[in-house]
Amino acid sequence: MTGGSPERPSVKTVRVRIEGRVQGVWFRGWTKDQADRRGLSGWVRNRQDGSVEALFSGPARVVADMMEACWAGPPAARVSKVTPVPDAPPQDRGFRTLPTR
Repeated sequence: MTGGSPERPSVKTVRVRIEGRVQGVWFRGWTKDQADRRGLSGWVRNRQDGSVEALFSGPARVVADMMEACWAGPPAARVSKVTPVPDAPPQDRGFRTLPTR
């Protein structure tokens, strides 16, 4: 016995703004699919300024992996910037697409 308690993955929540050629290239649908595969909670939406915004919440390593994946995005996307900021976890579990804001 090691004397410690079993490690639980720490939960991380970030709001991410993705810039570049990210609208009209299926970025929201791709993000939802990728977040669902990873078991993340949160949402994704287009922004009127042409960027995509997403909230990712889950185990820290999985959230980090999702943010890294956003740099590539779907094949037609050309990402120039991914900016994360810490945020509060969503009230609902699961991942959804929100209307443009």
